[in-house]
Formats: sequence, C-alpha cells, structure tokens
Amino acid sequence: MRAGQEKSPAHERIAKVIARAGLCSRREAEAWIAAGRVAVNGEIVASPARNVTIADRIAVDGRELPQRERTRLFLYHKPRGLLTAHADPGGRPTIFSALPKGLPRLISVGRLDINTEGLLLLTNDGSLARVLELPATGWLRRYRVRAYGRATQEQLEGLRPGITIDGIRYGPIEARLERAQGSNVWLIFAMREGKNREVKNVLGHLGLKVNRLIRVSFGPFQLGELAAGEVTEVKTRTLRDQLGERLAAAAGVDFSGAPAAPAARAPPARRAPPVPSKDELQRARKRKPRGRRRRPRGEAR
Repeated sequence: MRAGQEKSPAHERIAKVIARAGLCSRREAEAWIAAGRVAVNGEIVASPARNVTIADRIAVDGRELPQRERTRLFLYHKPRGLLTAHADPGGRPTIFSALPKGLPRLISVGRLDINTEGLLLLTNDGSLARVLELPATGWLRRYRVRAYGRATQEQLEGLRPGITIDGIRYGPIEARLERAQGSNVWLIFAMREGKNREVKNVLGHLGLKVNRLIRVSFGPFQLGELAAGEVTEVKTRTLRDQLGERLAAAAGVDFSGAPAAPAARAPPARRAPPVPSKDELQRARKRKPRGRRRRPRGEAR
C-alpha cells in the first residue's frame, strides 16, 4: 500500500481519533476530554489514554464525530492583524472568520502571532497538524524580518549553534543579513522550531527591534505569489510525496477517502429586464413593420 493508505490499527487513543477527524489538535482533544466534553458509547471519558475502536461511538458535546474525510492541506497567506484561533474572548478578528467560504473544517499547523504575516499551513487532519509542528519533523521555517537597529553577519553567525535567553533554549538558527534600509535592516531567518516570539526574542537579545515579520516558507511549501488572505490547496499527490512514508505513517494520514463537498453556493440572481421609458416605447412602435391589410374575400383588387 502507498504511504498514508494503511488501515488504522484496531485500537487507538481517543484524542488521536478526535484530532484526525479534523475537529481540533490532539492537545485540544485532550483538554476537551479533561473538561468532560467527550463520551464513548454514551459514557463520559475521564482519560485521554482511553483506547477506542472503529465500532465505538464517540461524541463531543453530545454530537457524534463526523465521518473522516481525505487528508487535505492548504496554504494560507495570513495577513497582519488576525489572531490564529477559532475564536477570541476579546472579540479580535481571527483567521478562521476571514477564510473564504466553502472550505472544510480546518485547524492551523502551529500559530503565527497577530502581527506576523505570511505562510500558514491549514489542514483538516489534527494528527497531521501535530506531526508537522514538531521540531523533530525537521522541516525548516523561513522568515523575512525587518528590524530597527544594526547587526553584522558575524553576530548572526553566532546563532548557528543555538542560544539561551532568560533560561529558554532556542535551537540552531540560520540567519543572513540581506540589506540595510534607512534605520532598519532586512534579515533572512530559518529555524526548525517555532517557540513563542522566538524571532523577536532572539533579535531583541542582539539589540534589534522587529517591526515586520513574514514567514515565506514552511518545509517544502512556499508562500510564493499567494496574495494576502488567499488560500490554495496542495494537490494530494504533492502532499503524499512531500510527507514521505515516515511522516505519513506518524500522522496516520488517509488519502483514500473523498473530500467533503464544499458549501453549496446559490446561483447568481437573474436581473430583471429594465422597464422601457415612454419615449422608448414610442420609438419601438414607429420601428415596428406594418403588415399588409387583408382584403375581405371577394373584394376586388
């Protein structure tokens, strides 16, 4: 069998099954279980370590788990000013409220800060999201950074082995000075992890203040010419090839199912013909050809 088409094992952790259905990430599924929101065969589950089979009926908040669809991945150009969340108690706009209509239920692969822009991966498979966001996956995340201040390439080379700041260890960073622009510098940053505010904290340690941050690639996937706010789907064959057997097996992806049908769109309304004016009616009457008057039968010509 091809990678990603293997049958699911007889018993699987319930959090993994919920995540794979595309409702949430595995971590969020564990939180839902701890909050008493998940039931199996009508009984509330107390532990995320609970194993289930295909015969078990799983429900979240009283609703049965939706049927799993084919694993899909989307590239999204996140604009600045949007929160990477499904909802915000403070009422701030989120990426999921801004996505185009007709997409399946999606979750993000990791997060981008509210003022960070650029490439964000979205998927309908929570297990895939979890695997791709792990540093152990080895996928490089590349950023273009504009920062206020000055830096030398020698300083940036010092980040290659990693750096510890305020007790937090940041892994190896590939950084390159691109150009100076007034009081700012443009840099290229590449790393295999995504700790909270990592780029800002590392550059702040070097005396730079980040004022623009753009993710331009995540692993083999590039932002390219994708416009801000736009979404494009990765073809199944491309996704299978880029994941390879190891990552596909780790995520338990499924490429055999059919995608969920997009939300139906109403056909465009037909415009009513314009009501002709009085002058237009008169002109139409004048242009109308007059037929020859029929003579009564027997009338002489």
